[in-house]
Amino acid sequence: MKKIQKHSIAIVMIGFLIMPMAAYAAKNTIPMIPSSFAQLAEKAKPSVVNIQTVKNVKGGNRMYEQFFGQPFGNNREMYEHFFGPFFNQQPRDRKEQSLGSGFIISESGYIVTNFHVIKGADQIKVVLSDKKEYDATVIGTDPMTDIALIKINGKNLIPLTLGSSSNTPIGSWVVAIGSPFGLEQTVTAGIISAKGRILGSGPFDDFIQTDASINPGNSGGPLLNLDGEVIGINTAIVRSGQGIGFAIPSDLASGIIDQLTSHKTVDRGWLGVSILDFKQEEQADGKVSGGVFVDQVFEGEPAQKAGIQSGDIITKINDKKIESAKDLKFTIAGSAVGERVNVHVLRDGEERIIKVKLGKRSTGNPQVIAQDDGYDAFGFKLKDLDAESAKKLGYPEHIKGLVVMDVEKGSAASETMVRHGDILMKIDNKQVTDLDTYETHLSTLKKGESVRLLFRRGNSHVFWIDIKK
Repeated sequence: MKKIQKHSIAIVMIGFLIMPMAAYAAKNTIPMIPSSFAQLAEKAKPSVVNIQTVKNVKGGNRMYEQFFGQPFGNNREMYEHFFGPFFNQQPRDRKEQSLGSGFIISESGYIVTNFHVIKGADQIKVVLSDKKEYDATVIGTDPMTDIALIKINGKNLIPLTLGSSSNTPIGSWVVAIGSPFGLEQTVTAGIISAKGRILGSGPFDDFIQTDASINPGNSGGPLLNLDGEVIGINTAIVRSGQGIGFAIPSDLASGIIDQLTSHKTVDRGWLGVSILDFKQEEQADGKVSGGVFVDQVFEGEPAQKAGIQSGDIITKINDKKIESAKDLKFTIAGSAVGERVNVHVLRDGEERIIKVKLGKRSTGNPQVIAQDDGYDAFGFKLKDLDAESAKKLGYPEHIKGLVVMDVEKGSAASETMVRHGDILMKIDNKQVTDLDTYETHLSTLKKGESVRLLFRRGNSHVFWIDIKK
């Protein structure tokens, strides 16, 4: 009897220990590694499609003459006799084929994919998991975010649901499904490695980084959470890296998909200012805890008409606090054209609220400027920034400086954060207006001497680097 009582007491004591531990575990739940992704993959399988495109390319060449010349010299008769039937033909059209992925978002046949998957395609074929094939039509595209909406006339289609990328924390398990290298319905798993990645692909870079294996052909496919919801659109990879892929966040994509579905195009709000981030210690007074600096107000644009001035600090749009240039850009771009917003600005230490009627953002895309030869002593390849080059790179035309065309591998420059497209504005606090000014100052430096360079990146921020000659 005493033994039973002892055991009972022991059990009770263990119970007292387990209960607090269980309560702690419930309060501090740590997601376990899933034992299998099979059920999720099977459920999503009917909704993920393979996209095959064909592009008709006009014209061709006399291939042998172009690449090898005439092996018989000027003996045209002998050349024609041996090779004429194969190579000496009239130019012919050819077809270029490519592969990608996508996913169904409605029973009526709407499919989301990447713009670069269907760009310039003359034929688009969609293959479902059950091998049924359909011709697709393009409903609308948004090159700025690399999103496209296409449609098929299918029956009994099963759509996926868009989830919230912002509510999916870093470290969460995700599954990518697509057709890498044409291998349909390939399933890979990993975690969200990071958020808010900027790759320099466009003005609205805000990528999710994941280590779930993504390869060519995965583009346009879904990145799913463990509830089977789409929290990203697989879009890009780092070719030189292993296990590094990027996806467009669902929170960014959802509004674009809605606009493409309703209007077949995307219109974005436009304020008409160039802005810069700045650090707390660079602010005019200690009272400012956030906001962005208005570098320039474009003439005739909404901000200028409403009274916003260069030097103003924008702290809020309506009730949304603005912490960075990225915040402002996404907030305004996500607002409707013609919408009236309250812009909170600090001017001379005083807060003002300026009501602005938003305009329409241009859909033009910055282009890459061709590189020229020659690296400097640091390993930078620089070029004078003229108005045309500034426009192509998406900078305001008034900006003066040198554009970084390339960074030499293994150089001192390669160890800095500077990259192609950045603008060198100052050297040792002296304004850089042209390449001659820069090279003249550079020539006065001794080998091993340090110099401070100020760079600008897009319309988002400026930064200093220290570098040795």
